[in-house]
Amino acid sequence: MRIKSGVARRRSKNRLFKEAKGNRGGRGKLLRSVKETIIRSRANAFRDRKTRKRNFRSLWIIRLSAACRERGISYSRFINGLTVAEIGLNRKTLSELAISNPEIFDEIVEKAKAALPASV
Repeated sequence: MRIKSGVARRRSKNRLFKEAKGNRGGRGKLLRSVKETIIRSRANAFRDRKTRKRNFRSLWIIRLSAACRERGISYSRFINGLTVAEIGLNRKTLSELAISNPEIFDEIVEKAKAALPASV
């Protein structure tokens, strides 16, 4: 007697269709298209998890650069001043401080400026 994989096959297909839910046309209805769609979507998700980190760091640097320019120092000199002053705050925290607590950020900028050599 031939053994059919009825229940296992249906469960496998249902899992795929559930993951492809929301796609238009055959991408959400036809098994072969659904498989291709899911493979591509997983690849994009993997890639974009890395990209998201890059994008956020870029955003924080842009915000910090703008906040530093308002206070009369360039971003690169500010970061160098933080390093010399041994202030170990990361860019995310500094960006949040620049937005939500400008007074505290002003103090940090002054410390960074003071730590830099005046000759440059």
